[in-house]
Amino acid sequence: MSLLLSDLEQRVLGTLIEKDMATPEYYPLSLNALTNACNQKNNREPVSAYDDSTVDEGHTLLREKRLAVIITGSGRVPKFGHRAQETLNVTNRELALISVLLLRGPQTLNELKDRCHRLHNFEDLDAVESAMKKLIDREMAVFIPKQTGWREPRYMHLFAGPVDVAALADAPAAKTVAPSNDRIAHLEMQIETLRAELDLLRQDFNAFRTQF
Repeated sequence: MSLLLSDLEQRVLGTLIEKDMATPEYYPLSLNALTNACNQKNNREPVSAYDDSTVDEGHTLLREKRLAVIITGSGRVPKFGHRAQETLNVTNRELALISVLLLRGPQTLNELKDRCHRLHNFEDLDAVESAMKKLIDREMAVFIPKQTGWREPRYMHLFAGPVDVAALADAPAAKTVAPSNDRIAHLEMQIETLRAELDLLRQDFNAFRTQF
């Protein structure tokens, strides 16, 4: 695949797609909201600690590749969005899988189905596998056969170049997300939603003040 992304670009793009599909009412994002979303403690592997300027740089690089866009409105601060669906020419279900793979790395079919539920509701594992096969056919993803210590084979995106299977085989086996982690992820999502609402209120207030 000719379109290669750095770790930073992968995180920014995966986050934008996730927020667009999971909470469209708060998309596009302010720079602060995008930075907070990139640095979530859950649903991110590895966890990052990017600052605003770094995230802004990542978004700039994505814009150069026609994968991102700045959206401005009357009296409002610039908002950060993506153009992945148009540029990559993928369906919603394929886009959801790309986002989860960019944010979480190699995963099994079961993990992909579970982690995509807020973005796209796959009816069963066959539907996930069918969508992954389309990404594989277009050289956006790869199937990784079961390795020593793995219970199942995994899938991985190719936006960072060829996958080092030997290195993956030495990595810890995939873990099932514990219920407690699910609750934490849900709380984090609620916090992000509240932050987005606060950003909107601030922008509306600033726009109101400019009228006087």
